[in-house]
Amino acid sequence: MTHDIGILVLRLAAGVIMIAHGLQKLLSVSIPGVQEMLAGMGVPAASAMGAILPFAEVAAGALLILGALTRVAGIVTALVAVGAIVTVHGSQGFYAADGGYEFVLLLAAAGIALALTGPGRIAVDALFARPRARRLDSAAARSEGRPAGGRAADRATGEPGATERPADASATAR
Repeated sequence: MTHDIGILVLRLAAGVIMIAHGLQKLLSVSIPGVQEMLAGMGVPAASAMGAILPFAEVAAGALLILGALTRVAGIVTALVAVGAIVTVHGSQGFYAADGGYEFVLLLAAAGIALALTGPGRIAVDALFARPRARRLDSAAARSEGRPAGGRAADRATGEPGATERPADASATAR
């Protein structure tokens, strides 16, 4: 459970940051201002990117907070942060106080971590997830051309089934 709380804390922090940055662009800078800013930095397709970026930040942040489509939101967060490093902060050195990429690198890492780990059990995504052992067994069954519900599901539930194998002979010889 502490693992899930840790992921929740990361999701909440990254989500709040993403929403704050998106809302800042929407409410303070405006879409035309973001487009102009990106064009001034030489960002390709600055007009389209300037219109999309604030909404992508707000949407990714909201999804992270809810734990919905977390892996997708993590990828969006990482892409936005890497884009900020490449276009703005990378040339300013490491430290955020000097305009560097220190903070944005951490945000990119959070996005990547959430894309890789998923939302944890305290999330909207968890309401729709199948138990991992059954997913793994179903995938293995499909690849082997057999019905699902075999060994991995047996191990997950602790109930032996028709596909349970005897213990490995090398393990008992030790």
